[in-house]
Amino acid sequence: MVKIVIPVADEKGERVSAHFGRAPYYGWYQVDGGKIVDRGVAPNDSSHFGGQGLPPERMMALGAEVVISGGMGMKAIQMFQNSTVAVLQAVNESTEQSIKDFIDGKLRELTEGCLHAEKHGH
Repeated sequence: MVKIVIPVADEKGERVSAHFGRAPYYGWYQVDGGKIVDRGVAPNDSSHFGGQGLPPERMMALGAEVVISGGMGMKAIQMFQNSTVAVLQAVNESTEQSIKDFIDGKLRELTEGCLHAEKHGH
């Protein structure tokens, strides 16, 4: 079983957010045997929204073993890598498709930060 956390743009957790650090929600998905067996959505209560902790810290607090994102800054990538959380790049905005792509081994590791991360809040 693996827990995947995705920065999402909606309360239902259906769309990958275009902005990592400023995503309004985090969708979490428990995957076992190639199927989603549990899921939920948590608000982004990181320091970017007046709370405490950086987005990677908040996602790890949700139990993230894998993070799927369209992009993020290098600092966030390094925080995940230092905590042995895999960071994979989403290739479309559907979370369902992103998870299917993960199950099928189609996602590649995100190793380079977004060059405009500060401007866009990744």
